Amino acid sequence: MRALRIGTAALLSALALGMALPSFAQDGGISTSEPLSANMTVSDEGLITYAAESCDYGGQFLSITALDANTVQFQLCFPDPALPSKVAFSALGIYPLEHLVATGGGGEALYRNPVGTGPYMLGNWELGSEISMTANPNYWGEPAHEPNLIFRWNSEAAARLVELQAGTADGIDNPGPLDFDVIANDPNLALFERPGTNVFYVGMNNTVAPFDNVLVRQAVAHAIDRQRIVDNFYPPGSLAATQFMPPSIFGYTEEVTPFPYDPDRARELLAESGVTLPIETTLSYRDVVRGYLPQPGVVAVDIQTQLAEVGINVTIDMQESGTFLDNADEGNLSLHMLGWGADYPDATNFLDYHFGAGSSNQFGDHFPELTSILQEAAALADPDARYPLYVEANTLIRDLAPVVPIAHGGSGTAFAARIEGAHSSPLGNEAFSVMSDPDDDNLVWMQNGEPAGIYCADETDGEALRVCEQINEALLAYEVGGTEVIPALAESFEASDDLLTWTFNLRDGVTFHDGSGLDANDVVMSYGVQWDAANPLHVGRDGSFTYFQAFFTNFLNVPAE
Repeated sequence: MRALRIGTAALLSALALGMALPSFAQDGGISTSEPLSANMTVSDEGLITYAAESCDYGGQFLSITALDANTVQFQLCFPDPALPSKVAFSALGIYPLEHLVATGGGGEALYRNPVGTGPYMLGNWELGSEISMTANPNYWGEPAHEPNLIFRWNSEAAARLVELQAGTADGIDNPGPLDFDVIANDPNLALFERPGTNVFYVGMNNTVAPFDNVLVRQAVAHAIDRQRIVDNFYPPGSLAATQFMPPSIFGYTEEVTPFPYDPDRARELLAESGVTLPIETTLSYRDVVRGYLPQPGVVAVDIQTQLAEVGINVTIDMQESGTFLDNADEGNLSLHMLGWGADYPDATNFLDYHFGAGSSNQFGDHFPELTSILQEAAALADPDARYPLYVEANTLIRDLAPVVPIAHGGSGTAFAARIEGAHSSPLGNEAFSVMSDPDDDNLVWMQNGEPAGIYCADETDGEALRVCEQINEALLAYEVGGTEVIPALAESFEASDDLLTWTFNLRDGVTFHDGSGLDANDVVMSYGVQWDAANPLHVGRDGSFTYFQAFFTNFLNVPAE
């Protein structure tokens, strides 16, 4: 059995930060408990447990325990059939406990300096230019095929294609709608299409007038011609959205039909609402291409034009990507354009993340009638029992109108034809370690934008997540180019019959990029610093930890408002 450990350098760094920490024996093992949090204990054997006093705090976890150096056990407050898909996600990557402590759980030392177990290690991040990675020589699995991986970015699809055609990039994300045929007809290039497992939407904040009036929100839904937007601005394979759920994901309910495009009905609803016309508002967005939104600027202008026809005058507000996402999460936007791509193929990833009890404030106050239905559906293992609840949920989302779903965008990747192992993923998490370039030792990828940070426990941007997925690993993973959950840092797991106890068995011989060995305490603390708002390491880049709360409903020790 591996010995549990924590480095003295991390201890000294933490003491300089004034943190209360476990005390250390001469050999570096934890010997007595002086924990970081009232919810954390350390056994005489040095095993860490994180536990809530009860389930009354409203979250999903009751406890997370290192049973031994190789074994981690999660006790849940309510069943979750989707737990394996969640713990495979990149926001739940595992970090060395020492690195979390040494960085104080945040700051540039953490979010620009990830330490993981993945096939690539961070080499250098040249801000504004590129992120370079090098192959991990001690990787536990199949080594990366290319010694060097370089991520660059450009917000313009045409510019990305020029780089690919010129040979200065080996692969690009999200070709423009008019570029699909160009790439498909070029023998030197290869196109890999993605299905539309995403949604683009216009969101409204119900705490900001006039969107605190449901009739106004419904009017917006009637005022936007979804099919016109898809026909004019989206690539082949795209669909006009009929509900927030894509048709390919469980939880889509075809019997729930959308509000039709009907400008006259929109005007009637605005008149019934009693608001003063014309409405003056702001439509915020970020100029970042996504599979769900291939042409942000022109779509914003088209929506502005359509809303003006019913008496809603829109000022367009383009924000820097990281600032925009932070503002959306915090509920600082009134009307905004955003979207979502599947992290795993289940309704909880779309509906619970956006409208559940643990979702962010981007649409304002939560709707209790909706959150209760979603929580009930998420705890059921039987799809036949879940489906009627999703009929109710999708009906409520339509009628309450926190969002107007616009499109499920087809998208893709493109590579030089010589790149072996090239692919696209329906989850947008392409695995570059399986790709190789027979011509040189560098693989150059060009995506849409630069990450704000790459401590992905505290990021939601796909540009950041894709970098993290090369460097950091979670307990489980998704198969290359697919959605099936497969072993990763945990070589196996088992669940109790009631789905309340989940036990993960860690893989032997895994080392972090800093040379330390993976053990169960790393897993407990990687989760614990996200879970516990009172932990002094619960810092991150901006402290939102949006995925954790959305996946698992609530943090521990959230101060009363």
